Amino acid sequence: MLDEIHTGGCQCGAVRFRVDGSLGDASICHCRMCQKAFGSFYAPLVSIRDAKLTWTRGAPKKFRSSNFVERGFCADCGTPLTYEAPDGIALAIGAFDHPETIAPKLQWGIEGKLPYVDTIATLPANHTLADTNAAPFLKDLVSYQHPDHDTDHWPER
Repeated sequence: MLDEIHTGGCQCGAVRFRVDGSLGDASICHCRMCQKAFGSFYAPLVSIRDAKLTWTRGAPKKFRSSNFVERGFCADCGTPLTYEAPDGIALAIGAFDHPETIAPKLQWGIEGKLPYVDTIATLPANHTLADTNAAPFLKDLVSYQHPDHDTDHWPER
């Protein structure tokens, strides 16, 4: 739908984006290149297909990770933002303001899948603030992360 609007950005707020239109396929990629690019077990990405992408604050810096692909990231905080290939652009799902609305539907690069990824959901689960005895600084933690919505100015004055 053309009336869909999706926004997001990096952790520090130096780069923000807006997608006008429907998002395409959401997936995770387990290939080693994506693991390195995200510093994680896999890369959660969503294609923007025919939607219109606008950088509303700043723009990503690019790294050419192969002869066909560039990856965009925030030069200030390092947040992974884009996967840009000849067949289109995909955005990092975690960079959206509402990532909970973008569920991956398929997996790629399973030859690089780490052997423990499928069992992560079986690990003991705790809330962030549950560890204040071992990490007492958590009770006084103040986030400097950009909020999950557009702001006129950032950082706030």
